[in-house]
Amino acid sequence: MNSLRVLETCLYADDLAAMRPFYEQFLGLEVVDDPLDERHLFFRCDESMLLIFNPRHTAHEQSDVDGQPIPLHGAQGAGHVAFAVSPEEMPGWKERLAGFGVEIESEVVWPNGAVSIYFRDPAGNSVELANPGLWSFAD
Repeated sequence: MNSLRVLETCLYADDLAAMRPFYEQFLGLEVVDDPLDERHLFFRCDESMLLIFNPRHTAHEQSDVDGQPIPLHGAQGAGHVAFAVSPEEMPGWKERLAGFGVEIESEVVWPNGAVSIYFRDPAGNSVELANPGLWSFAD
């Protein structure tokens, strides 16, 4: 069998209208689906997807694809997502965060020299920008 890779990951937020500009305009992700019904937002992130679901809908309202049910799901509380940023790009991202008034919650220099910066999205999810070398296999 081939190694698995993450195809999509999901965060949850009650106010999708606040999430779209943060991920689209600030982080620069491409919107793939926004049905304008406050159920979900889908963003392309290189070769994977970031899904943002409103748990008030996805935890209680059954959806399906051609009669095949999608399991109910939803989470409460802050989630976490990390995006790969090269060491050369990190200073520019710090400037961008400051320019948009986004507070850096923490900056970590890992034992292997990789750097991560953490901040919050409008729903309170922890967003990390990390050098790919943080994980030895991702250099």
